[in-house]
Amino acid sequence: MKTRSVKIGSIIIGGGAPVAVQSMCNTKTKDVKATIEQIKRLTDLGCEIIRCGVPDMESALALDKIKSKIKIPLVADIHYDYKLAIASFKSGADKIRINPGNIGSQEKVKAIIDAAKEHKAAIRIGVNAGSLKTNATYHMTVSSGIEKVDKMVSSLMEHVEFFEKNDFKNIVVSLKAHDVPETLAAYRLFNKLRDYPLHIGITEAGTSLSGTIKSSVGLGILLNEGLGDTMRVSLTADPEEEIYAAYKILSTLGLRRVGVELISCPTCARTEINVIKLAKEVEKMTKNIKKPLKIAVMGCSVNGPGEAKEADLGVSGGRGIGLIFKGGEIIKRVPKKNLLKEFEKELKKLIKPKK
Repeated sequence: MKTRSVKIGSIIIGGGAPVAVQSMCNTKTKDVKATIEQIKRLTDLGCEIIRCGVPDMESALALDKIKSKIKIPLVADIHYDYKLAIASFKSGADKIRINPGNIGSQEKVKAIIDAAKEHKAAIRIGVNAGSLKTNATYHMTVSSGIEKVDKMVSSLMEHVEFFEKNDFKNIVVSLKAHDVPETLAAYRLFNKLRDYPLHIGITEAGTSLSGTIKSSVGLGILLNEGLGDTMRVSLTADPEEEIYAAYKILSTLGLRRVGVELISCPTCARTEINVIKLAKEVEKMTKNIKKPLKIAVMGCSVNGPGEAKEADLGVSGGRGIGLIFKGGEIIKRVPKKNLLKEFEKELKKLIKPKK
């Protein structure tokens, strides 16, 4: 089912728009300076929507100063206190994320809806596997076959129907679990029921390595099925790593061509250079490049220019020398000790803006 379009500040999500990449600050929101600095770093890396935690009124009021200094849509993450949501809208939040089940009475949720209408903002209804509405009464006419998943979707649908009864459809939804199969089943099931844009993620995915693997599997499957309008790779790591991982997932699926795709061979007895060391150095050198490029690091003549002929630029080992190649054609033969330096020269030429 194609999702409807929802405007989040200057960004459109859903309706066939490119999947938007977002992250969440790990600074204290009331530390305005630190939060702005982090958002600017994330924006430079390609973050398109940023979320800030709002645990108290001081944080809600700080959003006004933060909003005036950043260029991307700002989302306030609210739990329990509906007054924080209303204050966040007044401070310029383009969207808030709430789980209506922990806000309290329907009157309080309606007050949030009314504030969103007044400020022409959006709301993400976020239901996680660990925080369900235990007394949800929505009757499911379809089933995932997984009891917990059906409860997640039932809980979400009850919230959605309340928002619809109050004439509010500027909604984004999320159904996150740390279990990948449960997450997949939840999004698939909800997509049969409504056409609201989907914010996808694997919650509490883990540390940089394990969390990236888990998120890549779960989000990759959803995106390949056409599910997902905006995404966050949730890592116990620097938020900058979330942006890098998100774009790698999107690029691998051919959904967003941003940044460098690194092609590198596994090592074996044929290698003429230290491929592992060189590949890590090249990855570090190219990590923040936004221009869509294929870069190859190969260990020997067998896996050299021939196998990596589609690369925009590449390096490989040879007997006593290193090779630098473009489009499968060798352009330089250099001493191995100068290989990385000469590669960097060619890389700078490749990414230099045309006048």
